[in-house]
Amino acid sequence: MKIVGISGALSGQKISQMVYDCLHAAKKANSDVEIELIDLKDFDIEFMQGLPLSVYNDDTQTVVNKILQADGIVIGTPIYQASISGSLKNLLDLMPERAFKGKVVGYISNAGSDKHFMVAQFNLEPIIRFLGGMILPQNVFVNFDQFDPEDNIIIDKRVQERIRDFGRILVTLTEKLDSDY
Repeated sequence: MKIVGISGALSGQKISQMVYDCLHAAKKANSDVEIELIDLKDFDIEFMQGLPLSVYNDDTQTVVNKILQADGIVIGTPIYQASISGSLKNLLDLMPERAFKGKVVGYISNAGSDKHFMVAQFNLEPIIRFLGGMILPQNVFVNFDQFDPEDNIIIDKRVQERIRDFGRILVTLTEKLDSDY
């Protein structure tokens, strides 16, 4: 079983650290799980133009194909202007219809204010559903105040516990879904 994490920010380290933490929580729940972090700032993803995937550059094709081959997906996004990041939305626009069919998808988001804790739910869940994904019943929001300001590590014990639960539930549901297919 393979779980891929997508860090949907083009700057900073908080999102990639959050996704990394979720992936390692999944690995801790089942040491046989293969995990991979896709940090969008490490790839040159082309802007969606409505063309077949084969027309896009190698980085775009590589990232889309890694996601298509995954059994489970963790999506991480910052909240900008009360929405998910543009780089993440662009990547999701590149995915073929029903790309998440048979996959469990969870998300983790962060923002500078608790007022944005439901933004990912309202922005991401319709896209995940359209792509055919099964949405993890427990997702995680992290406020900037819950990080150590110097090393971007989550210091809030309740958030760390929610991430551990997230990883365990992601693995359990992915295994169950995989055995049903």
